[in-house]
Amino acid sequence: MKLRPSSKSSARDAFARAEAAAKFIRAKTKLRPQIAVVLGSGLGAFADALETATRIPYSRIPGFPLSTADGHAGHLVVGQSGGIAVAVMQGRVHLYEGYSPAEVVFPTRVLGRLGIRAAILTNASGGVNLSLKPGALVIVRDHINLLGRNPLIGPNDERFGPRFPDMTDAYSSSYRRAALEEAKRLGIEIREGVYAAVPGPSYETPAEIRYLRTIGADLVGMSTVPEVIAACHMGIRVLGISCVTNMAAGILDQPLNHQEVLDTGERVSRQFIGLLRAVIPRLAADLKA
Repeated sequence: MKLRPSSKSSARDAFARAEAAAKFIRAKTKLRPQIAVVLGSGLGAFADALETATRIPYSRIPGFPLSTADGHAGHLVVGQSGGIAVAVMQGRVHLYEGYSPAEVVFPTRVLGRLGIRAAILTNASGGVNLSLKPGALVIVRDHINLLGRNPLIGPNDERFGPRFPDMTDAYSSSYRRAALEEAKRLGIEIREGVYAAVPGPSYETPAEIRYLRTIGADLVGMSTVPEVIAACHMGIRVLGISCVTNMAAGILDQPLNHQEVLDTGERVSRQFIGLLRAVIPRLAADLKA
Protein backbone atom coordinates (compact mmCIF):
# COMPACT_ATOMS: atom_id res chain seq x y z
CA MET A 1 0.00 0.00 0.00
CA LYS A 2 1.38 3.39 -0.97
CA LEU A 3 1.41 6.20 1.53
CA ARG A 4 -0.46 9.35 0.68
CA PRO A 5 1.89 12.22 -0.28
CA SER A 6 0.57 14.31 2.61
CA SER A 7 1.67 11.62 5.08
CA LYS A 8 5.15 11.48 3.58
CA SER A 9 5.34 15.26 3.64
CA SER A 10 4.33 15.37 7.31
CA ALA A 11 7.07 12.90 8.26
CA ARG A 12 9.69 14.91 6.40
CA ASP A 13 8.40 18.14 7.92
CA ALA A 14 9.06 16.73 11.41
CA PHE A 15 12.74 16.34 10.56
CA ALA A 16 12.93 19.85 9.15
CA ARG A 17 11.17 21.31 12.18
CA ALA A 18 13.47 19.44 14.58
CA GLU A 19 16.50 20.70 12.65
CA ALA A 20 15.20 24.29 12.76
CA ALA A 21 14.63 24.10 16.52
CA ALA A 22 18.13 22.66 17.07
CA LYS A 23 19.62 25.45 14.95
CA PHE A 24 17.79 28.02 17.09
CA ILE A 25 19.22 26.47 20.29
CA ARG A 26 22.76 26.27 18.89
CA ALA A 27 22.61 30.00 18.15
CA LYS A 28 21.90 30.75 21.84
CA THR A 29 24.95 29.03 23.34
CA LYS A 30 28.55 28.15 22.49
CA LEU A 31 28.24 24.84 24.35
CA ARG A 32 27.74 21.69 22.27
CA PRO A 33 26.38 19.08 24.68
CA GLN A 34 26.27 15.37 23.89
CA ILE A 35 24.39 14.49 27.10
CA ALA A 36 20.80 15.47 27.88
CA VAL A 37 18.82 15.25 31.10
CA VAL A 38 15.01 15.32 31.24
CA LEU A 39 13.69 16.27 34.67
CA GLY A 40 10.32 14.99 35.88
CA SER A 41 7.78 16.39 38.35
CA GLY A 42 9.40 18.04 41.37
CA LEU A 43 12.92 17.20 40.17
CA GLY A 44 13.83 20.44 38.41
CA ALA A 45 16.39 21.74 40.92
CA PHE A 46 19.32 20.12 39.11
CA ALA A 47 18.99 22.60 36.24
CA ASP A 48 19.23 25.57 38.61
CA ALA A 49 22.70 24.46 39.75
CA LEU A 50 24.34 24.31 36.30
CA GLU A 51 27.34 26.52 35.55
CA THR A 52 27.59 28.92 32.57
CA ALA A 53 23.95 28.21 31.90
CA THR A 54 21.73 29.54 29.12
CA ARG A 55 18.04 29.23 29.95
CA ILE A 56 15.59 29.11 27.04
CA PRO A 57 11.81 28.98 27.68
CA TYR A 58 10.09 26.31 25.63
CA SER A 59 7.80 29.04 24.29
CA ARG A 60 10.75 30.57 22.42
CA ILE A 61 11.95 27.38 20.73
CA PRO A 62 10.29 26.92 17.31
CA GLY A 63 7.73 24.13 17.41
CA PHE A 64 8.42 23.12 21.02
CA PRO A 65 5.35 21.98 22.98
CA LEU A 66 4.64 23.84 26.23
CA SER A 67 4.51 22.15 29.64
CA THR A 68 1.23 22.64 31.50
CA ALA A 69 1.71 20.21 34.41
CA ASP A 70 2.58 21.49 37.90
CA GLY A 71 6.24 20.93 38.74
CA HIS A 72 7.38 21.28 35.11
CA ALA A 73 9.01 24.70 34.67
CA GLY A 74 9.18 24.54 30.88
CA HIS A 75 12.78 25.60 30.23
CA LEU A 76 15.65 24.13 28.27
CA VAL A 77 18.85 24.88 30.18
CA VAL A 78 22.17 24.38 28.41
CA GLY A 79 25.07 24.56 30.84
CA GLN A 80 27.82 22.60 32.51
CA SER A 81 27.81 20.05 35.29
CA GLY A 82 31.33 19.57 36.62
CA GLY A 83 32.71 21.06 33.42
CA ILE A 84 30.68 18.73 31.17
CA ALA A 85 28.23 20.34 28.77
CA VAL A 86 24.64 19.16 29.21
CA ALA A 87 21.23 20.07 27.82
CA VAL A 88 18.62 19.87 30.56
CA MET A 89 14.90 19.86 30.00
CA GLN A 90 13.24 21.35 33.06
CA GLY A 91 9.92 19.61 32.56
CA ARG A 92 8.29 17.65 29.75
CA VAL A 93 4.89 17.27 28.11
CA HIS A 94 2.55 14.29 28.39
CA LEU A 95 -0.16 12.64 26.35
CA TYR A 96 -2.71 13.58 29.02
CA GLU A 97 -2.13 17.26 28.29
CA GLY A 98 -3.71 16.67 24.90
CA TYR A 99 -0.52 16.34 22.87
CA SER A 100 -0.08 13.70 20.19
CA PRO A 101 2.71 11.10 20.54
CA ALA A 102 4.68 12.95 17.84
CA GLU A 103 4.40 16.20 19.78
CA VAL A 104 5.42 14.50 23.03
CA VAL A 105 8.67 13.24 21.48
CA PHE A 106 9.42 16.35 19.43
CA PRO A 107 11.82 17.66 22.13
CA THR A 108 13.63 14.30 22.00
CA ARG A 109 13.89 14.68 18.22
CA VAL A 110 15.33 18.17 18.71
CA LEU A 111 17.89 16.90 21.23
CA GLY A 112 18.98 14.28 18.73
CA ARG A 113 19.49 16.89 16.02
CA LEU A 114 21.34 19.02 18.58
CA GLY A 115 23.96 16.28 18.82
CA ILE A 116 22.82 14.45 21.94
CA ARG A 117 24.12 10.87 22.12
CA ALA A 118 23.20 9.96 25.71
CA ALA A 119 20.09 10.89 27.71
CA ILE A 120 19.20 10.60 31.38
CA LEU A 121 15.41 10.47 31.54
CA THR A 122 13.94 10.98 35.00
CA ASN A 123 10.41 10.83 36.31
CA ALA A 124 8.26 10.81 39.41
CA SER A 125 6.46 7.50 39.81
CA GLY A 126 4.03 5.60 41.96
CA GLY A 127 5.40 2.59 43.82
CA VAL A 128 3.75 -0.65 42.71
CA ASN A 129 6.28 -3.01 44.25
CA LEU A 130 5.36 -3.32 47.93
CA SER A 131 9.00 -3.13 49.02
CA LEU A 132 9.39 0.42 47.67
CA LYS A 133 8.82 3.49 49.81
CA PRO A 134 8.22 7.17 48.92
CA GLY A 135 11.56 8.84 48.31
CA ALA A 136 13.21 5.73 46.86
CA LEU A 137 15.33 6.15 43.74
CA VAL A 138 15.02 3.37 41.18
CA ILE A 139 17.09 2.72 38.05
CA VAL A 140 14.67 1.75 35.29
CA ARG A 141 15.65 -1.64 33.86
CA ASP A 142 12.80 -1.98 31.35
CA HIS A 143 9.31 -0.68 30.66
CA ILE A 144 5.79 -1.81 29.84
CA ASN A 145 4.01 0.47 27.39
CA LEU A 146 0.32 0.67 28.33
CA LEU A 147 -0.22 4.07 26.74
CA GLY A 148 -1.98 2.44 23.81
CA ARG A 149 0.09 4.54 21.43
CA ASN A 150 3.59 4.51 19.95
CA PRO A 151 5.32 7.66 18.67
CA LEU A 152 6.79 5.78 15.69
CA ILE A 153 3.40 4.93 14.16
CA GLY A 154 3.12 6.49 10.70
CA PRO A 155 5.60 7.07 7.89
CA ASN A 156 9.22 6.50 8.94
CA ASP A 157 11.91 9.04 8.14
CA GLU A 158 15.20 7.13 7.85
CA ARG A 159 17.07 10.31 8.79
CA PHE A 160 15.73 9.84 12.31
CA GLY A 161 16.25 6.08 12.42
CA PRO A 162 15.18 2.64 11.16
CA ARG A 163 11.60 1.48 10.66
CA PHE A 164 11.86 -1.19 13.37
CA PRO A 165 14.28 -0.11 16.14
CA ASP A 166 15.52 -2.76 18.57
CA MET A 167 14.33 -2.22 22.17
CA THR A 168 16.26 -5.09 23.78
CA ASP A 169 18.64 -2.73 25.59
CA ALA A 170 16.39 0.33 25.61
CA TYR A 171 17.75 1.25 29.04
CA SER A 172 21.49 0.84 28.49
CA SER A 173 22.87 -1.97 30.63
CA SER A 174 26.26 -0.27 30.92
CA TYR A 175 24.65 3.02 31.99
CA ARG A 176 22.56 1.18 34.58
CA ARG A 177 25.68 -0.47 35.93
CA ALA A 178 27.46 2.89 36.16
CA ALA A 179 24.51 4.45 38.02
CA LEU A 180 24.34 1.56 40.49
CA GLU A 181 28.08 1.81 41.14
CA GLU A 182 27.95 5.57 41.71
CA ALA A 183 24.94 5.25 44.01
CA LYS A 184 26.80 2.67 46.09
CA ARG A 185 29.85 4.93 46.26
CA LEU A 186 27.68 7.82 47.46
CA GLY A 187 25.84 5.68 50.00
CA ILE A 188 22.51 6.08 48.20
CA GLU A 189 20.16 3.13 48.55
CA ILE A 190 18.96 2.26 45.09
CA ARG A 191 17.60 -0.66 43.09
CA GLU A 192 16.41 -1.52 39.60
CA GLY A 193 12.82 -1.88 38.48
CA VAL A 194 10.33 -2.05 35.61
CA TYR A 195 8.32 1.08 34.80
CA ALA A 196 4.76 0.83 33.47
CA ALA A 197 3.51 3.83 31.50
CA VAL A 198 -0.21 4.64 31.58
CA PRO A 199 -2.02 7.57 29.91
CA GLY A 200 -3.44 9.34 32.98
CA PRO A 201 -4.28 11.94 34.09
CA SER A 202 -6.39 10.08 36.62
CA TYR A 203 -4.41 7.96 39.05
CA GLU A 204 -4.79 4.21 38.74
CA THR A 205 -7.45 2.22 40.61
CA PRO A 206 -6.43 -0.41 43.21
CA ALA A 207 -7.50 -3.13 40.76
CA GLU A 208 -5.28 -1.65 38.05
CA ILE A 209 -2.33 -1.57 40.46
CA ARG A 210 -2.87 -5.25 41.31
CA TYR A 211 -2.85 -5.96 37.57
CA LEU A 212 0.37 -4.00 37.06
CA ARG A 213 2.06 -5.88 39.90
CA THR A 214 0.94 -9.18 38.37
CA ILE A 215 2.48 -8.39 34.96
CA GLY A 216 5.83 -7.41 36.49
CA ALA A 217 5.72 -3.64 37.05
CA ASP A 218 7.54 -2.09 40.00
CA LEU A 219 6.66 1.52 39.15
CA VAL A 220 3.88 3.32 37.36
CA GLY A 221 3.82 6.75 35.74
CA MET A 222 2.50 8.82 32.85
CA SER A 223 5.66 9.73 30.92
CA THR A 224 9.13 8.65 29.76
CA VAL A 225 8.26 5.67 27.54
CA PRO A 226 7.51 7.68 24.35
CA GLU A 227 10.81 9.54 24.82
CA VAL A 228 12.71 6.28 25.30
CA ILE A 229 11.21 4.84 22.11
CA ALA A 230 12.15 7.95 20.13
CA ALA A 231 15.64 8.00 21.65
CA CYS A 232 16.22 4.35 20.70
CA HIS A 233 14.95 5.14 17.22
CA MET A 234 17.67 7.79 16.89
CA GLY A 235 20.47 5.78 18.47
CA ILE A 236 20.53 7.81 21.70
CA ARG A 237 21.48 5.63 24.67
CA VAL A 238 19.23 6.01 27.71
CA LEU A 239 19.57 5.89 31.48
CA GLY A 240 16.22 6.01 33.28
CA ILE A 241 15.96 7.13 36.91
CA SER A 242 12.63 7.13 38.72
CA CYS A 243 11.84 8.76 42.04
CA VAL A 244 9.04 7.01 43.91
CA THR A 245 7.03 9.98 45.12
CA ASN A 246 3.96 8.10 46.36
CA MET A 247 2.70 4.58 46.83
CA ALA A 248 0.19 3.51 44.21
CA ALA A 249 -3.53 3.21 44.84
CA GLY A 250 -4.71 0.63 47.33
CA ILE A 251 -1.36 0.20 49.10
CA LEU A 252 -1.81 2.88 51.75
CA ASP A 253 -5.10 3.92 53.29
CA GLN A 254 -4.97 7.48 51.97
CA PRO A 255 -5.97 9.35 48.80
CA LEU A 256 -3.41 10.22 46.11
CA ASN A 257 -2.61 13.82 45.21
CA HIS A 258 -0.07 15.64 43.05
CA GLN A 259 1.21 17.80 45.90
CA GLU A 260 2.68 14.67 47.50
CA VAL A 261 4.59 14.07 44.27
CA LEU A 262 6.09 17.57 44.37
CA ASP A 263 6.88 17.45 48.09
CA THR A 264 8.66 14.10 47.88
CA GLY A 265 10.67 15.23 44.85
CA GLU A 266 11.87 18.25 46.80
CA ARG A 267 12.74 16.10 49.83
CA VAL A 268 15.03 13.77 47.87
CA SER A 269 16.49 16.44 45.58
CA ARG A 270 19.90 16.46 47.29
CA GLN A 271 20.43 12.73 46.77
CA PHE A 272 18.99 12.94 43.28
CA ILE A 273 21.26 15.82 42.24
CA GLY A 274 24.27 14.09 43.78
CA LEU A 275 23.59 10.98 41.74
CA LEU A 276 23.18 12.94 38.50
CA ARG A 277 26.44 14.80 39.08
CA ALA A 278 28.23 11.51 39.70
CA VAL A 279 26.79 9.69 36.71
CA ILE A 280 27.28 12.38 34.06
CA PRO A 281 31.11 12.05 34.01
CA ARG A 282 30.72 8.28 33.59
CA LEU A 283 28.50 8.80 30.54
CA ALA A 284 30.85 11.43 29.14
CA ALA A 285 33.81 9.06 29.47
CA ASP A 286 31.83 6.31 27.75
CA LEU A 287 31.04 8.61 24.81
CA LYS A 288 34.75 9.34 24.36
CA ALA A 289 35.75 5.66 24.47
